[in-house]
Amino acid sequence: MQHERLLKVLVIGDLGVGKTSIIKRYVHQVFSQHYRATIGVDFALKVLNWDHKTVVRLQLWDIAGQERYGNMTRVYYREAVGALVVFDMTRLSTFQAILKWKGDLDSKVALTNGRPVPAVLLANKCDQRRHGLCPKLPKLENFSREYGFVGWYETSAKDNTNIDAAITCLVKSIMSVEEERSLSEAASAAGKSEPEGSVLVLPRFDYDVKEKGLGGCSGCPSLKPRDRDSD
Repeated sequence: MQHERLLKVLVIGDLGVGKTSIIKRYVHQVFSQHYRATIGVDFALKVLNWDHKTVVRLQLWDIAGQERYGNMTRVYYREAVGALVVFDMTRLSTFQAILKWKGDLDSKVALTNGRPVPAVLLANKCDQRRHGLCPKLPKLENFSREYGFVGWYETSAKDNTNIDAAITCLVKSIMSVEEERSLSEAASAAGKSEPEGSVLVLPRFDYDVKEKGLGGCSGCPSLKPRDRDSD
């Protein structure tokens, strides 16, 4: 029997970077150049048959990029377990705002152990590369690692480039965090019931890490562990 996991994921970034387009492409497989600016917050839900044991109900929160809604983000961010942080490759100012959005995220929501929630950086509108800022941008691999992103991707909602890959990367990272937490809680509970001097042995796993072209997901191990004893 499958069990359900509800994951609240934020989609944040400046006005006009394509947040709504990314969500519409991922959830409904549609694209339009005429979406209205999000006012406050909007929602979308996608159900994923994650594995034979788990159904993921992925709740995507489309957060308005206008400054006047900034004082509401603490309410919107509550109980989020991950985020997509988006900038527009054709507008340098939206890249310069990335650290503001990441800082806002980290200051207002965290995991139960106090660590930042997993976040993936999206360099959106890569279909407009010829108008882009590639020469002016730092190497995103180094940038994302330095500022605590679990991965980064060049994306295009118009061409459907790397949208699925980026969100899968984020969900894998979130599920990996959940797995670690469950193992830690199980170890703690077992430790309390073990007699003094006994040793609790947990299974050891190898994880395969895959990277995509036009991006990478260095922090996203597969959730299909392989027992070393079976190698």
